[in-house]
Amino acid sequence: MLLKHRPPEIDSSRVALSQGFSHLDQAWAVVIRWLNANKVDFVLIGSAAVAIRGDHSARGPAAIVPAPYGRNFDRLAAALAAQNAGLRSDRVDGTDRGVPVPVKLTADKLARGRRWLLRFSGYDLDVEAAGKSPDDGRGGDGDAVAPRYQELLYESNRFEISSGIAVEVASPEDLEHYFHVRRTGVAPE
Repeated sequence: MLLKHRPPEIDSSRVALSQGFSHLDQAWAVVIRWLNANKVDFVLIGSAAVAIRGDHSARGPAAIVPAPYGRNFDRLAAALAAQNAGLRSDRVDGTDRGVPVPVKLTADKLARGRRWLLRFSGYDLDVEAAGKSPDDGRGGDGDAVAPRYQELLYESNRFEISSGIAVEVASPEDLEHYFHVRRTGVAPE
């Protein structure tokens, strides 16, 4: 296999954050830099997005909604596979349950649209499905629990957290929606 066809490895070196972003967790910055290096299109949601928008107390894994097209899922799956990503399991109190479970991630699995709680190289990443029903398609009323990727992207803002590291961050309304769904399992009315 030619080296030029391998996805970029994660670079764990410290990220020099721009003014106003010094409160960000270095792990988030490293994961965002790695996703950018792998040319993955995504909108940042979750704790990292809330922190970028100014919440200095936000904690948790980086969470993304990837762009829903084949090549993007291919790039994300290849990058995660190269880092030997595994499923992690968090306790209700937010603590870690231990060693991640190995999983063979493919673009098709990522495209099916479920929440993936992943750990690789000491970093955590949640890959969220957008626009799915509350029970992940097993019946029910079909209300969307998360906005579709295009809706997230339309309302998002681009932030440059470091020189050469820019990220689309979901709107405050979409972030509030996301956290409500994570807490309750249903979309707010």
